[in-house]
Amino acid sequence: MKRLLLSAIMLVLLLPAYGQKKAYDRMLRSIYSETVPTIKVDSAVKVAETKGAIFLDTRSSREYEVSHIQGAQFVDYDAFDMSQLVDLPKDTAIVVYCSVGYRSERIGEQLLEAGFTNVSNLYGGIFSWKNQHQTVVNINDNPTDSVHAYDRLWGVWLDEGIKVYGKK
Repeated sequence: MKRLLLSAIMLVLLLPAYGQKKAYDRMLRSIYSETVPTIKVDSAVKVAETKGAIFLDTRSSREYEVSHIQGAQFVDYDAFDMSQLVDLPKDTAIVVYCSVGYRSERIGEQLLEAGFTNVSNLYGGIFSWKNQHQTVVNINDNPTDSVHAYDRLWGVWLDEGIKVYGKK
């Protein structure tokens, strides 16, 4: 976690020199272990449309309540239990996501270890989803522009929508 925080701080400081997109990509590469295949937003949309992919939101309940990808199942990083997915066939197309992809990669690792064979981590998380003008919905399933930005340090990576902060 210390490495994660240090990477984020360094890249925020480098943001003006590299440009937002390049800095974001560099930050993501620094925090991903590459233990779970990543999937870009446009490909995730296609997989959802053609293969009926299941999206798993690994953020906190507060983050999920503010907004999430429509139809996503909430699994909570801090309280994740494989029994939440007991009825899911092991070959189901699964896309895990969080704010930027760090927490979801950890959940993706657990899924792969449990024998799931078609797991992808959404590259850049819900921030990339919203930054690429994809729809998110609130707890009432209504479209919203609000996105929980985790905290002010991580919120710099969210370009689109309304940043919401508060209890995670």
